[in-house]
Amino acid sequence: MYHNNSIRILTGNSHPDLANSVSERLNIPLVPCTVKQFSNGEINVKISESVRDEDVFIIQTGCGDANDNLMELLILISACKTASARRITAVIPSFPYARMDKKDASRAPITAKLVANMITTAGADHVITMDLHASQIQGFFDIPVDNLYTEPLMMSYIKRHIPDWKNSIVVSPDAGGAKRVTAIADKLGVEFALIHRKRNGRSKDAPETMEILVGQVEDKIAILVDDMIDTGITLQLAAQTLHEKGAKAIYAIISHGLLSETKLSVINQLPIVELVVTNSVPQKQHKALCSKLTAIDISPTIAESIRRMHNGESISLLFGEWGEPGNVPVL
Repeated sequence: MYHNNSIRILTGNSHPDLANSVSERLNIPLVPCTVKQFSNGEINVKISESVRDEDVFIIQTGCGDANDNLMELLILISACKTASARRITAVIPSFPYARMDKKDASRAPITAKLVANMITTAGADHVITMDLHASQIQGFFDIPVDNLYTEPLMMSYIKRHIPDWKNSIVVSPDAGGAKRVTAIADKLGVEFALIHRKRNGRSKDAPETMEILVGQVEDKIAILVDDMIDTGITLQLAAQTLHEKGAKAIYAIISHGLLSETKLSVINQLPIVELVVTNSVPQKQHKALCSKLTAIDISPTIAESIRRMHNGESISLLFGEWGEPGNVPVL
């Protein structure tokens, strides 16, 4: 059993705050390691303590400069492999290239599969990720993958921080998120709505609008739920549509707040009360620019999944545990 060996936690430069929070919760110090770039951009990794025969967890998320962070992860995995670590688990809260999960045009790459191959080839034995953009990415790996869900955290946040949530309607901004919102709506005992995004014309530059296909939002608290926000265009269109249709208040709860192309000043002007994201990617800079942004801390979920995996316990039990009101740390 792996619990005869100690847990060792490493991290690159992608999200040191999250790694520190996880290590504090587990009361296990991070393994000191230097991850830096040479002047030509090549990445150099130096692990300062032995990981021989240990259970190693490398926390590295896909954000910011996704390519550098991915290379850091691969090199850290390879370094631990050649240093005779017993088991190497890559903890990737926001999976890089997750949106490229299928061949949707001629000659289009399935880059998520390539990333899966690279992680496996580097020497990872296990992967922990969170709210994958598409569940089938788990099947791209030939090693076990645990896809943790933010759904219990979202539900707990709704119960604690949204007044009169029992008069709410959970909204998906696209058909792909229908399964997610129906599950949350069923557990909360409220209705759900589905919005469809369409172009008004055939050209790529034609303006886009949204229409509500399912559900009545008038005089209700609309809770918009999605797995990722990057450009923020979907959020803008959805918020305006819900506002026009008479929603009493609008909240947006989104798993991965990449926000790399979002004008955060625009979010402040939208008819929403709050934009809630997790800290699967760093949010400090984003919060400084957007007064409506709130981050839910995922470090308790990550820490507990690491502890359970190390001790050979079931991770599926985790999903009910954090869903009770009062258990969501908010940054």
